[in-house]
Amino acid sequence: MWLGTPPAVASVAAVQGGLVAVVPEWAKFPGWKWVAAALVIVAGVLLSRYVVRLAGRPIARRFRRQSVAQMVLRLVRGSIIAVTLVAAASILGFELGNVVLSVTVFSAVLGIVLAPIVGSAINGLFILADEPYEIGDMIELQDGRRGFVDEITIRYTKLFTLQNTFLVVPNSTMREQLVTNYSAEDERVRLKLDVLVTYESDTERARTLMRQAAREDDAVVRGGPDIRIGSARYPARPTVLRASFADDGVLLRLRYWVTKPYRIPTVESRIRDRIWDSFRSDEADIRFAYPHRHLVFDDTSGTLDASVDADRGAAEGRPAAPRRQRSADGQHPGDGE
Repeated sequence: MWLGTPPAVASVAAVQGGLVAVVPEWAKFPGWKWVAAALVIVAGVLLSRYVVRLAGRPIARRFRRQSVAQMVLRLVRGSIIAVTLVAAASILGFELGNVVLSVTVFSAVLGIVLAPIVGSAINGLFILADEPYEIGDMIELQDGRRGFVDEITIRYTKLFTLQNTFLVVPNSTMREQLVTNYSAEDERVRLKLDVLVTYESDTERARTLMRQAAREDDAVVRGGPDIRIGSARYPARPTVLRASFADDGVLLRLRYWVTKPYRIPTVESRIRDRIWDSFRSDEADIRFAYPHRHLVFDDTSGTLDASVDADRGAAEGRPAAPRRQRSADGQHPGDGE
C-alpha cells in the first residue's frame, strides 16, 4: 500500500513539470499542450517509418519467410507509435491509473466487441507458424475461388484473384475451411479428363489419340522420371485408363501433369479440342457416347383408333386427322409406361 504518491502518477507529473520548464512563457498559448502532443505523434510516425526502412533489409535476411518479416516490421512500427501515443497522453495530463480504471469498467463490453478480432489474430499466429501458404502462392478456397496470396497479417489474408480483384478473408475463416495450395513446393499438378466412347468404338486407338493430344501441349509434362508424391511414384507421361463400363459407353480417363497451375482451364480446353479433332478425322471407328432413350409400347399401353374420317376431310378440303381413343382407365393410349 502506497502511503504517498504512486510512482506512475509521480512520473507523469515529472514529465509534465519538465515540459513546462522547457517551454518558454511566450509559447504557452491556450491549447499549446495539444499542439505539443500532436507534434510528438507526428514525430513518432515519421520515426517509425524511418526505422522500418532502415531495418527492412536486415530483418528480411534474418527471416526466410516474407510474411514473418513483414509481421516483425509491423510490430516494430506499432511499438514506436504506441510509445509516442503514451508520451502524447502524458503531455495532455492523462494519468495511467485513470486509463486502467476505464479499461476495467468497459472490459466486458470491449471483450464482446473485440472477440472476433482477437480470434482472427490468434488464428493469424497459427497460420504464420504452420506455413500452409506463403506470399506469392496460388491457393484455392473451399468455394472454388482461386487467387495469389498478396498479404498475410495477424487479422486477415489478402488474395489477388484471377478475376483481377482483391479478396480479404479473416484468418479465422481461413483456418476453418479447406485450402488447396497449388504452388507450395512443386508447381506440377496432375489433372484428369474423362471421355465417354461407345462400346463399338476402337478403345485402344482412342487411348492412343488421347495420350497424343496431351503430349502435344507445351504446358504438359511429356515424360521423364516418375513424379514422387509422399511414398508413392506416378508416371510423368500422360496415361489413359479404362475408368468404368458406364451405361452409355466406356469411360476413358486421361491423366496428365501440367508444369504450372496458373492456366488450368485453358490447357484443358486445348486438349479437349485436340481429342475432338482427332476422333473426327481418324480412320478408326471412334464415336462419342451419349444417352439414347427408346420408348416401348406394349399391350398395357391402351389402344389407338387410327381410322380416318374420309368424308369429313373431303368436305372440309383437308386431310382428316386421326382420332385418339381413350382406354378404359381414362388415359390416352401411350400415356402409360
